[in-house]
Amino acid sequence: MLNNIPHLNKSNLFELLSKRFDTQDKKLSQIPNPQLLQDASKAAQRIAKAIRNNERISLVGDYDVDGVSSTAIMVDFFRQIPYPLEAVIPNRFTDGYGVNPTVLQRIDADLIITVDNGISAFEAAEVCKQRGIDLIITDHHTPSETLPDAYAIVDPKRSTCNYPFKEICGAEVAWLLLGLVKKELALHIDMKQFLDILAIAIIADIMPLVNINRTLVKEGLKLLMHSTRPASIIIRDFLNKSKITSEDIAFNIAPRINSAGRLEDASIALDFYTAKDTHTAYKQFELLGKLNDLRKETEAQTTQEALSLVNENDKVIVVAGKGWHEGVVGIVAARLVDKFGRPAIVLSIKDNEAKGSARSIGEVNIYELIKENEHLLTKFGGHKMAAGLSLHVKNIEAFAKAINQSAQKIPQDDFIPKEQISGILQSEDIDIELLSLLEKFEPYGEANLRPTFLLKDAEVVNIKLMGADKSHSRIEVRQYPHQRKTIELIAFRRVFEMPKDKKLTCSYSVAKNEFNGRVSAQLLINKIFESNE
Repeated sequence: MLNNIPHLNKSNLFELLSKRFDTQDKKLSQIPNPQLLQDASKAAQRIAKAIRNNERISLVGDYDVDGVSSTAIMVDFFRQIPYPLEAVIPNRFTDGYGVNPTVLQRIDADLIITVDNGISAFEAAEVCKQRGIDLIITDHHTPSETLPDAYAIVDPKRSTCNYPFKEICGAEVAWLLLGLVKKELALHIDMKQFLDILAIAIIADIMPLVNINRTLVKEGLKLLMHSTRPASIIIRDFLNKSKITSEDIAFNIAPRINSAGRLEDASIALDFYTAKDTHTAYKQFELLGKLNDLRKETEAQTTQEALSLVNENDKVIVVAGKGWHEGVVGIVAARLVDKFGRPAIVLSIKDNEAKGSARSIGEVNIYELIKENEHLLTKFGGHKMAAGLSLHVKNIEAFAKAINQSAQKIPQDDFIPKEQISGILQSEDIDIELLSLLEKFEPYGEANLRPTFLLKDAEVVNIKLMGADKSHSRIEVRQYPHQRKTIELIAFRRVFEMPKDKKLTCSYSVAKNEFNGRVSAQLLINKIFESNE
């Protein structure tokens, strides 16, 4: 597997990365017209009518980063009209997901708009019909063959929708729709001002960073550097960097915003986004930090328990535990995928019900695998790489068996993670010049992965454990025996012990490290290979 990896210098690398983009980056002005989104014009006209007629409008969001970001953009937009909007984000534990009969009990409105949810809200649509409420669904999840009976459904994944780029997140759908509302009401609201929040949503929801997503993230990250939005000022101060990257958002900001909905209530994150002054934004951000720390502890404990239940012969891992925190099962599933290299489903058991999350790998479509066995479930939804599901406890064993049966027909190659090693770099090529070359191709993320390089049979000189709990390793190596110069790599969440042969083979990426005004290249280990690979 690691034998045919080419040696690279900077010019080879530049050529290699250039090939990823067959066309020039799109400009903001080239984003396809939102009117191409099926039902978007109908929805915008209904919202405009509601505002003109002074109707009561309620918004139902979702508790993940995309859902909270969508809600925040909507709240901010309506604030600037100005027009009252009741924003409700369901609580994961007491309400369940999305617009549903439970949530509708506390909403009294003439018009309800959903963001980042609703494509499978059949019951809610019925309740709205009975109560004479118009329901506008805006979502980006994959619809089933039948759709809820709503006033309008704006979702690029509808089979009859002609929007040219389908892979957009919930916040993008909401933002595009608001562009049409702006037009309907001839408002003077600059839609570019929302790109900071939009970029966070696109990155956090793991959208492919190509086409319009690439443009929006690039522009949004630039805006984060000078936006006067109190939340953006706090993010900027917290990261304290001369330039914010997509990875800064993915690793340092998104988990914080996500932790509110995972552990408590997403309104904490919404209050951060929509804070009117930096004092309030700072207080909410501090709270999100504390919740994120708690999330890490809960996740670590659940991961340990889940690991002990894994059947290593299964093609799809299915584990379930009583009392596991519902808010962390998705992250635990991702950890299992990393460790075992196959899809994982982690279920939390409460009374007779199990509720959980699935994460996938490579080309395995977890949504289709789950759908094939939906007769054993009470509810499910999601997309190719991630899904949510519920079932009766008595069906867990049968479901685990059935989904593994379904997975038998998937070719083995589909289970191979998409990590493509770009090549082998010489240690003397790892410098500031390399950092600026890599910077040219940012933002990195889904569908534009940060290049990874191979270090083969390097001599391990020294290992230091770091972090408050000594759970990260700093490894000093010599790439070739004759070299005097050593290089340092960091392995996060891994205690690395000196191998018997004192040799290390790993893939790593190169990131920019800024500390006290000094810039240096930081080598981050992605995967450590056993000597037989």
